[in-house]
This record gives sequence, structure tokens and C-alpha cells, in this order.
Amino acid sequence: MEKIYLTIALSPLVGAVIAGFFGTMLGKTATHTLTILGLLISTVLSLYVFNYHILDRGEVFNQNLYTWIQINNLNISVGFLIDNLTAVMLVVVSFISLMVHIYTIGYMYNDAGYTKFFSYISLFTFSMFILIMSNNFMQLFFGWEAVGLVSYLLIGFWHHKERAVQANLKAFLVNRVGDFGFLLGISLILVFSGSLDYAEVFLSLEKTIGQQLWGLDLITVICLLLFVGAMGKSAQVPLHVWLPGSMEGPTPISALIHAATMVTAGIFMVSRMSPMFELSDIALTVVMVVGAITALFMGLLGIVQNDIKKVVAYSTLSQLGYMTVALGVSAYSVAIFHLMTHAFFKALLFLVAGSVIVAMHHQQDIRKMGGLRKKMPITYWTALIGTLALVGFPGFSGFYSKDMIIEAVYFSSLSYSSWVYVAVVVGVFITSFYSLRMFFLVFHGESRIDVHTVTHLHESASSIIFPLIVLAIPSLMIGYLTIEFMLFNGWLDNAITVASSHISMAKLKYEFHSAASMIPHAIQTLPFWMMIGGIATAWLFSIYKVQWADWVQKKYYRTNYVLESLYGFDRFNDLIFVSGVKKLGNFLYKVSDISLIDKLLVNGSAKLIVLVGKILRLIQTGYVYHYAFLMIFSLLIILTWVLFTGENPLIEL
Repeated sequence: MEKIYLTIALSPLVGAVIAGFFGTMLGKTATHTLTILGLLISTVLSLYVFNYHILDRGEVFNQNLYTWIQINNLNISVGFLIDNLTAVMLVVVSFISLMVHIYTIGYMYNDAGYTKFFSYISLFTFSMFILIMSNNFMQLFFGWEAVGLVSYLLIGFWHHKERAVQANLKAFLVNRVGDFGFLLGISLILVFSGSLDYAEVFLSLEKTIGQQLWGLDLITVICLLLFVGAMGKSAQVPLHVWLPGSMEGPTPISALIHAATMVTAGIFMVSRMSPMFELSDIALTVVMVVGAITALFMGLLGIVQNDIKKVVAYSTLSQLGYMTVALGVSAYSVAIFHLMTHAFFKALLFLVAGSVIVAMHHQQDIRKMGGLRKKMPITYWTALIGTLALVGFPGFSGFYSKDMIIEAVYFSSLSYSSWVYVAVVVGVFITSFYSLRMFFLVFHGESRIDVHTVTHLHESASSIIFPLIVLAIPSLMIGYLTIEFMLFNGWLDNAITVASSHISMAKLKYEFHSAASMIPHAIQTLPFWMMIGGIATAWLFSIYKVQWADWVQKKYYRTNYVLESLYGFDRFNDLIFVSGVKKLGNFLYKVSDISLIDKLLVNGSAKLIVLVGKILRLIQTGYVYHYAFLMIFSLLIILTWVLFTGENPLIEL
């Protein structure tokens, strides 16, 4: 099994190295064949690992492969922890990445950086594998930072576009803010436990009981700092601002970042650290409230977006909020369940968006589309499946995971859980509205496409269509097939911890009867009718009475301004942080560089030397009687000192 785990992790790395160093010589076909082969090997072996650990209930693999650093008693090793949680994540990440690799053939074929792009996305996948397979915090942090670094390269891949360069720099800096908190949390863990190995840290958690730091329990401080890191990677308010801008990168990387890799790293990390979070109700409450704010208010921003990729991007922010809410109410398995279902239908929606963009000659404004249903039938039907999964239509994968999150919040006993319940239920209406608005404006209604584009409009290439069809299958069925096993039959029991004081999962299990029974039962629930209301409202404003949308926009222009300005987060960051840092830099430049270094140290020392030289020149006359006079004068000073003080300075010297 150890060789299998190594092969899973290293196969995409080998492909990345070959594509990066030899891609130009090998050519496009050989490059994408080798990188896709590497991902295919990882995917097949990940399915084998899934079967071994979950279906056959194999033993947990927790083993160090070799020692990286040894400092006294601190051993930092490279090792793997493969349990059921890791097995699920391996399948999701490898499968989504494989589909994105295949999709890239058609989407990026005419791009000058074709081989380089394949190298980057394979390296991205390798970094994610290292993150989810790690058995210690140092290796986790290495994968965490590697994912951030490669995402920087991919978001700014089209570096000739100024907005792409700004977006990747923004993503890099915002993630550094979260990573700073994450690193502080890891440092505190090392201080109290003396180890960075997961198992050893979890065994030493009793040491933290009663310990205080900054007026809070030590474990609370650690969990909050770790969650700051999760807020950066998983784009929770207020560290969400980088994610919409990442749409400036090519669509395949948008799908990879938003579906199963980078943005889910924070959700995975908190789930992995569940033994720690379960010791702090304060930390769980903060996690729950931050997730609810993200789910509700980021969903509202999706309503006013007209860029097809940004609509899907804000839906990602909202769905990440739902996952975070599930973490806060200790429904870790539900969060991972929604992570899995969301990965499939969100990757599908992004790739659908890319298919539309290619067909529209890279036009991304949904107001300039319409009537694509007949021109692109396969894209249309896969988009319909992905959209219904996103809104949680009964029977589709998103229905099961989102409904379980809402029920888990309803059963939670944490403070503010009632407010959070309202937020996630209202979020169902909002999600349905902006998702169906985009769907109707793109595929239905009158065509608003320019004449030149219409004449060349057709279905996308087979390399683009194939991943859409493949991803549509789990988007439709995976929730129905796995909900009972994943949530109530122990698929994740050996990977997460749930304290007995948090009863959400116990009540969920009591209320759950079967996946099939949930479909007719949904008609009796409030979330279902909120979803129907969102669909009906989207149809009303996008198809039936299009002019009403303009009227509402003008009538409530202040609200519209707030939403279009993204609540002022970017403006605030520009004024406070960007402008503030510039002003601080200018101040330090004037004080330290100009005044202290240039004027005082550099120029000042030069002037001092010149002054000393001028003084010394006065006594260096070359006349003997001047030197004799100076010697006699010095002797008189010494004698005067001896007579009046009784001390001989020459003897002391």
C-alpha cells in the first residue's frame, strides 16, 4: 500500500516535471498525453484506495517515510496518513483534476503556453495530494503553501492581461494573511505538545485543559488561529476578496481551484482537526457564524453579476459558507459530503461556462447571450443538471448535502444557531434565483448574440464535451448513492471526532430513513419552497417580464450600488491597507532611507570625516616651532591636572 500511496502522489509530479522541462520539445500531443496518463494512474489507484479503506474497511495507514528534519527531540518527517477521509478526498481531487486535464486539450489548444499550463495544473494536483495525505503539520503547511504558490502562477497565467496580474497578486497577498494566522496556530501547537505529528498532538490535547492565553482557553486560541488559515484558503468573509478575481485565469483552472482543490483545503483541514475544535464551543460558534455570513451575503452578490464565470464564482463562495456552517455545528461528515457533491456539480458548471465562452468567441457577459439551447444541446442539458444540483432540486446530489446541512443547523444547540438557520434557508432562495437567472439568460429567451458570432455558433469540441457528460453523472446521482453510507454508516468514523455534547448528527440519524424517502418529504419542508420561489422569481425577471429587472434596479439603486460595490470590501482594502501601506512605505522611506541612512549615516559620516580633516589640517603646518609649541602646551595641561587633582594621568594610562 505504501508504494500505491507514493505512486498516487508522485504521478502528477512526474507529469509536471516532464511537461515543464521538455514540453516544448515533446510537442502538445505528447505533453497532454503524459500528464493525463499521470492523473489517470492517480485516479485509478485512488479508487483502489477508496475500495480498500472504505468498502473493505482496511486499516488506517499512518507512517513516516523518511526524516526531514531532526532538532533535539523534535522529529519532522515526510509521511502519509491514509484513512477514510483521505480516501474520499483522493478520489474527488484526482477525478476532478483528470476531467480538467482532458477539458484543457480543447480549451487551451491554441494558447502559446499550452505545455506550461499542463505542467502547472499537474503540479497543482500534486500539491493538493501532499496536503490531504500528510500526517503532520509541517507537511500540511508545505502542501498548503505549494497550492497557494501554483494558484498564483495559474491565476496570472495570461500575464499580458493587467487584471490577471492584479488578481494573482491579490490572491497571493490575501492568502498570506490567512497563512500567518495558520502558522501562529501551528507554532502554538508545537509549544504545548512538543510535536507536529497529528497523532501525538491529539494525544496531548489534555495538556491544554485549563491553560489560558490572551484571556481565552489555549485550545480556543489555537483553533481560531487555524481557522484564520481556513478563512484564507476557503475564502470566508472577510478574506474572500481574492476568489472572484481568480476568474481572470483560464476556465480550467477556475474549475480546479473552485471545485475540489484549493478552496476545499480549509474545509478539509478543519475536519482533520476536529478533535481540537470539539474542545472549544467558542471556536465552533465563530466558525458557524462566519460560514453563515459568507453563505448569505456572498450569495446576494451573485444576483448582480453579469459575467458568467463570476456568477458561478460567487455561488462557490456561498456554498463554501454552507460547508463552514456544517463544520461549526460539528457535522463534519456533512461538510465533507457537501464538499464531495459540490466538487462534481461546480466543476461541471465551470466547464459548462468555459464551453459557452469558447462558443461565444470569449464573450462572458450573460446579457449578450440567450437562446443557446438549440445551438449547444449537450452543453445545455449538462448545464441544467449542474444548475439543479446547485440549487438543491430533490433527487440531485446537491439536494441531499445541502438539506443535511440545514437540518444539522436546525438541531444545533450552539448560540446563534437559530439566526444561522434563517441565513442558510434564505440562502436557498438566493442560490436558486441567481443560478436560474444565469441559466435562463444564457440558454433561453431571445437571442442577444451579435450576428457574426451567431453564424459560427456550434457545440464545443469533443474534448470539452466529454468531461461535461462524465461530470453530469455524479452531479445527478452521487448524493443519492452515498448519503446513507457517508453520514450514518461509518464511512468517516475513523477520521473525525464528534463530542457527545453536540447532538446534531445524532438527531439527523434519527430523522433519516432513506435517500428515496427524502424526495417526497422535501415537498413538506421550507427549503424546498424557498428553492421553488427562487426558480419562479428568476423565470419572472429573466424570461416573462425582463423589463421588471431594470425597474427594480432603478427603484432600489442604493441597494444595487451596495451589491455592485461588493459591500465596499475592495474599496476598504484599497483605502486602508493598500493606501495605508503605501503611505507607511513613503513615511519610512523619508525617515529611514533619506533622513537616517542617506543624510545621517552616509552623508553625515562623510561630512564628519571632512570636518575632522579640516581641523587636522590646521595643526599639520610643517613648521617645527608649531609642533614644539603644541608639545609644551600639552605638557602644561598635564602638569596643571597633576597639581590640582593629585593624580598622574600618564601612570593610569
